[in-house]
Amino acid sequence: MSTDTPARLLSLLSLLQTPREWPGSELAERLGVTTRTIRRDVERLRELGYPVQASMGAVGGYRLAAGKAMPPLLLEDEEAVAIAVGLRSAAVSAVSGIEEAAVRALAKLEQVLPTRLRRRVATLGAATVPLLDGGPLVDAELLVVLAGAAAAGERLRFDYRAADGAPSRRLVEPHRLVATGRRWYLVAFDNDRDDWRIFRVDRVAAPRPTGVRVPPRRPPAEDAAAYVSRSLRLHARTLSAVALLDLPAAEALRRFGGTPVRVEEVDERRCRVRTAGDTVEWLAVRLLALGCEFRVEEPPELVAHLRQLGGRIGRATDG
Repeated sequence: MSTDTPARLLSLLSLLQTPREWPGSELAERLGVTTRTIRRDVERLRELGYPVQASMGAVGGYRLAAGKAMPPLLLEDEEAVAIAVGLRSAAVSAVSGIEEAAVRALAKLEQVLPTRLRRRVATLGAATVPLLDGGPLVDAELLVVLAGAAAAGERLRFDYRAADGAPSRRLVEPHRLVATGRRWYLVAFDNDRDDWRIFRVDRVAAPRPTGVRVPPRRPPAEDAAAYVSRSLRLHARTLSAVALLDLPAAEALRRFGGTPVRVEEVDERRCRVRTAGDTVEWLAVRLLALGCEFRVEEPPELVAHLRQLGGRIGRATDG
């Protein structure tokens, strides 16, 4: 008979987290105790916040139900690895609304993963390449380090590359990570410049936690996402583009998805679209992704970029 109550409770909880109903006799046999002990252990789990439901009758038993709050989960090794790899993929995906939550959850999970499992997660992550819609690829491990420093209130050093390619080294106090759908940004207080800054995460390299904990500063805005959005609008050079598409207007709207665009019907099979972006590269990718014939009317730099791109593609396919 098992006399180690904490270990037995963990084993019981692990069984109950399997989505099925467990007869008390089967649980008792699995754990080497009496059904009376199982009843007492179930009461202990309920006191700890786990919503264990019991049903009576010949086919009755115990099962873990959904509760008002989320209690700690017990995960097998394979389950923990699968969740961590899934969170890494979600963290750098283009699925709106889940990126930041995925990074927070991944940071919490990797903090408690044993070293052997961390290595397995890193190996699987390195062998997995997400398909992104035009945005720069960001390493999930980098996001975890930044999120961990922000959560712990820890100063962080990293190398940074500015928009013009100029390198620098930064000492910052991370505040929040913000995902815009195509890019990740870090809102942080820059100690050397004594002011708040926004850093593009794909330009951050070699983050090094300093081990120095500091009290939280008053943030530049209550809503970090709104702060990033305002800052980008103030500093961004927006390019407007006009293109004639060989698509009906309704189909063009559908293919653009959530991208802001104005569509004017030319005839039953063609339309003219007006859209904007911060780079000619992004505008080119967005138009090519429509999967139809098109002709760019403006701006001239987008026309020039598409010609260069077409030349490179042609040379790449020459036999």
